[in-house]
Amino acid sequence: MPMSQEHKEALAQGRRESRAIRAYLGALGERRPGRPVSAESLERRLGDVETKLGGETNPLRRVGLIQSRIDLKDRLSKAQDASNIAELEDNFVDHVAGYSERRGVSYDAWREAGVPAKVLKKAGLSRKS
Repeated sequence: MPMSQEHKEALAQGRRESRAIRAYLGALGERRPGRPVSAESLERRLGDVETKLGGETNPLRRVGLIQSRIDLKDRLSKAQDASNIAELEDNFVDHVAGYSERRGVSYDAWREAGVPAKVLKKAGLSRKS
């Protein structure tokens, strides 16, 4: 039996909501307490590692530098993704109320997942929701 257009649209809406919420929660998870590390400092450190790697002849140090390069590239990628946290937050705010209502996700669950209270308030969610 074919799906109705309404059902297809509801599924698409669910996918959009899930994508927005997952992206925001992922960005929150990447944040670390303390002073944030800038993309520029990570790029500078990556350049230093590349320079050292070019002249390193000790095989064990070389492997360590290769791993450092991999780690720095990963952190740089995540830092660039997290730099658009405001946009991710806006998308989260746009979608979280409907998602919460349909899935039965409480305010307290979002708070425990690390979502700031001010973001939930902006989304129209409260402890009573």
